[in-house]
Amino acid sequence: MDWSFVRASGVMLLMNLAYAVVALFVGVLAMRVLDRFMLKKIDLEEEIGKGNIAAAIFASTLLLFVAIIIGLALAK
Repeated sequence: MDWSFVRASGVMLLMNLAYAVVALFVGVLAMRVLDRFMLKKIDLEEEIGKGNIAAAIFASTLLLFVAIIIGLALAK
């Protein structure tokens, strides 16, 4: 077995894991900032808890866009 291949795969796995963790934290931070400063009259977590599908779609779209931006930034 070629150990350089295993090492390269391990490095790529760690890089992807780091990307996932960074995307998660930035996404949650973006959601908190948006919820606190831009949507002062609407509590997204409460609305999602009530079963508001539109709020859930909005929150997931925000997280998706943040992940795309982070992905493009890390790709360069």
